[in-house]
Amino acid sequence: MTSVEEVTSRYHEWMKSEELQRLTASEPLTLEQEYEMQRSWRDDADKCTFIVLDAEKWQAQLGPSEESCMAGDVNLFLTDPGDPSLGEIEVMIAEPSCRGQGLGTEAVLMMLLYGVTRLGLTKFEAKIGQGNEPSIRMFRKLHFEQVAVSSVFQEVTLRLMMSEPERQWLLEQTSHVQEKPYREGTSEPC
Repeated sequence: MTSVEEVTSRYHEWMKSEELQRLTASEPLTLEQEYEMQRSWRDDADKCTFIVLDAEKWQAQLGPSEESCMAGDVNLFLTDPGDPSLGEIEVMIAEPSCRGQGLGTEAVLMMLLYGVTRLGLTKFEAKIGQGNEPSIRMFRKLHFEQVAVSSVFQEVTLRLMMSEPERQWLLEQTSHVQEKPYREGTSEPC
């Protein structure tokens, strides 16, 4: 299998989980729909996605593929063409053994950093299912504040305004992060 096939297959298996469907407010997709979704993520200019890897698994094995270390993803949607400073953020730690270890928090911090430093975003929203208390707590811990509740969609909207103090806090929280170019076709950490 190619890398795209492995990633898509992994997502497809994850999304068969009723628990994950409930937590992410997702419907199961066919494998072909998963491929279309992957193409959309690659080609659409209004979406950013980072794959979250289990660093311990990555470092413990000699030469594992990225796909075998996948734990989930973090996404940023540029949802409002009238407001290019706004991004909707979401995170999914799909691998059950990786939950509760801070991977979601770290992934969101890195995506916030990318949104602020690379895309010039100053406002972030997260829409989370009302029953997903772990995600709601995590976003609140990251300074997001509740701004709306939708009984129709059964979700809570949380917002973070990136003021200068918030930006400084974010830079402090991510001071260990190093951005490096990804070299396609290798399984070496970059």
